[in-house]
Amino acid sequence: MKFSSPLVRARLLRRYKRFLADVDLGDGREITVHCPNPGSMLGLAAPESEIWLSPAPAGRKLPFGWELVRVEDHLVGINTAWPNRLAAEAIAAGHIEPLRNYESSRREVPYGENSRIDLLLEASGHPPCYVEVKNVHLKRTGGAEFPDCVTKRGAKHLDELTAMVKAGNRAVMLYVVQRGDCEDFALAADIDPAYAAAFDRARSAGVEMLCYRCDITRDGIEIDRPLPIAR
Repeated sequence: MKFSSPLVRARLLRRYKRFLADVDLGDGREITVHCPNPGSMLGLAAPESEIWLSPAPAGRKLPFGWELVRVEDHLVGINTAWPNRLAAEAIAAGHIEPLRNYESSRREVPYGENSRIDLLLEASGHPPCYVEVKNVHLKRTGGAEFPDCVTKRGAKHLDELTAMVKAGNRAVMLYVVQRGDCEDFALAADIDPAYAAAFDRARSAGVEMLCYRCDITRDGIEIDRPLPIAR
């Protein structure tokens, strides 16, 4: 996935009200930009951080959207809208080996209890494959972790994937790590014990757990390689 326009460098002043951030563009202008991330962004929203912005499409109220933040020597993607697209592109290109050889892929298909599956993969002679995609960018020690805040919705998705397996389908939880400085993945059970319990139930029931990290530059983001799951 390539960014549609060159990104603009800025300095973060503060992030607030979940979807807003004040930034310094370095040319005397201090403006408010859109923060496309409803999570806690633990470790990624420190004032004075170097961040990168994408120009907003015409008609948007705010002129820029926040895309990347530099953490030490690495860029981290914070836009939660991208993992579904990244996953769809990587699957279509055959880059995610366990999900190859499907004939069709549909997005946002209704399933479960008032939910929509991120990707439904289908092929003749095979059961449908339900793929739920989660954005990951938390890193506290050496590896990536999920979630960065309590997510009842995330636990619900795991239970719904479990129901798909019990109904004779294939179900996959795909964690997309929007950073390239992690060597493994684990659950942040101390942040959300209920999600960790739902993860264990789902995996025991046959839900497949996959995790892939991304290669991130100021030009774009693409899925890179799989990470081992510690839990």
